[in-house]
Amino acid sequence: MLLRYLSAAVLSTAGCAASRISFLDLETSHRDHVTRSALPDLRVLEDALEALRVMQADYFQPWLGMWPTSIDWTAAMMGSHVSGALESISQGLELIRLEQDEEDYRVKENLVTLYFSQLVGYYFGQDAFAIRNEAFDDMLWVVLGWLDTTQFIELHTALHYRSAPQGVSPGPAQELPTLLRNQTWHGNIWIPAFAHRARIFWELAARGWDAKLCGGGMTWNPRLEPYKNAITNELFISASIAMYLHFPGDANTSPYGSPSAGGVADSENITTSEWRAHDPRFLHAATRAYAWLRNSGMTNNDGLYVDGFHISGYNNQSDNNTKCDVRNEMVYTYNQGVVLSGLLGLFKVTGNASYLKDGHRLIQDVISATGYDLRHDRPIDDLPNLEPGQLPPWRGIGRAGVLEEVCDVRGDCSQNGHTFKGIYFHHLTAFCAPLEFVTAPPPPAMGEQRLVQIRKEHARACQAYLGWIKHNAVAALLTRDAYGKFGMWWTAGLLNVTLDALDLDQEGIGPTDANAADYRNYGVPDDALWTPPGTGVTPPKDVFDEEHGQRPLGGRRVRRETALDSDPNNRGRGRTVESQGGGLAVLRALWEISRQGFD
Repeated sequence: MLLRYLSAAVLSTAGCAASRISFLDLETSHRDHVTRSALPDLRVLEDALEALRVMQADYFQPWLGMWPTSIDWTAAMMGSHVSGALESISQGLELIRLEQDEEDYRVKENLVTLYFSQLVGYYFGQDAFAIRNEAFDDMLWVVLGWLDTTQFIELHTALHYRSAPQGVSPGPAQELPTLLRNQTWHGNIWIPAFAHRARIFWELAARGWDAKLCGGGMTWNPRLEPYKNAITNELFISASIAMYLHFPGDANTSPYGSPSAGGVADSENITTSEWRAHDPRFLHAATRAYAWLRNSGMTNNDGLYVDGFHISGYNNQSDNNTKCDVRNEMVYTYNQGVVLSGLLGLFKVTGNASYLKDGHRLIQDVISATGYDLRHDRPIDDLPNLEPGQLPPWRGIGRAGVLEEVCDVRGDCSQNGHTFKGIYFHHLTAFCAPLEFVTAPPPPAMGEQRLVQIRKEHARACQAYLGWIKHNAVAALLTRDAYGKFGMWWTAGLLNVTLDALDLDQEGIGPTDANAADYRNYGVPDDALWTPPGTGVTPPKDVFDEEHGQRPLGGRRVRRETALDSDPNNRGRGRTVESQGGGLAVLRALWEISRQGFD
């Protein structure tokens, strides 16, 4: 069944959700609770592959090497989604190989090459020069994106292209020239280019580390008032440890010959030619940044990361305050996710189990704040007895057991917001990967018996999240339109919410906190807290403002609702490449974590 699907996925350029059979159609009998299957279901992988096909066939333009309706940073995240999906495809093909003969190898390889070629196209389509002048978090999405791609190349090569040892003949019936016999996968020729770009942008972003204010931490944007936010610091943690783990070294000095790594290496007189694999400076940056974030006071009473801190009195000459003491209470889903891959990486290198404990605690706090009871594996609200259009109360970062952005219910999320839930599930998948140490043997404090115990505990905890992940995957799948495009507000799919019945004034529809500035969806506030006063500088509208900087190319902001259209996911920006990436990410999380439980 899956092989027939793979063939169709390579050849098809259009699809219809009504004609597909997915795990949702075959297994879902209740919208409020979904039980877990006894074995990983290949139909979940099929649904993920279909989400990927739609994302690339409908949104990616090969001749541009780009998703034209994306913006710089969301495109970098789309690249990570494609790389992650390729990892799942590569491992899935290996699984199928145990059950099928080799006659479909050409079709399988064609599928991998199709999407990998699009990533290569994106390498040239990415506006790397523009991103160098953007905020530090924008730069770090680039780093993670290309490291994700190099990890896929390494995985695919190891699974499918192990070269024969030098001097060993494959046998008389398989005599091949030495050149052919020792070929590795062609994707490896791109690793130096991808690694170089990752290193350049890590080095640029590292200049955002500032020890003078708030006792450390990454600054978000050098052109605005000092603001130290969760996402920039989480990205720096995850990008730095990923550089330590996966960066192969880089002696290429272009596009400049003698940069320094800013706050990370400002006293070490480093030149770019000295960056090497497993460079301890990457590890130092990651451990220092996480120590700062953990002690920054950036979590609320629900255990969730709020967005960040300003410094009161910063421009008052008589005020010498340097502490982060004005907290923006806004909560976004991606702030709960990006740090997870960094925590796994830190554990792999150090063997310090506290990193894993922090990650699992954060995941469980997120699940609880969506209104899902892990102990009983179901939402806490009585969903079947809701009135039409009635929403369960906001629980901190969602409702009805489904992850949700504050902007979802009103349908006015920006391009930023459309990307966030996919980011969360992408990094959750990375965190729940099987545990392996980079160092061999493991760190001295980690005996073999203790390592086995931690691996089991980690895997058991991740398996416990499957009911919630599947609940969210079902919700996301129920937002698909007739062309397989995912909507942004997953809760609407789960509860079958229609606009004609939805009451946006009902009690408990969302959080109400006067200290929460939703700048990611509505733009940077034009006030002294965010903008340098007396300089004539205003927030750069072409970058941050939804109306001017985040609309699809060539058109005005889309408002599609009509008297006949009751689909809440057609409001605002409608269905986008970013919301498609979210659907792909939650399905991939379900597939990968359920599969790992049976390896």
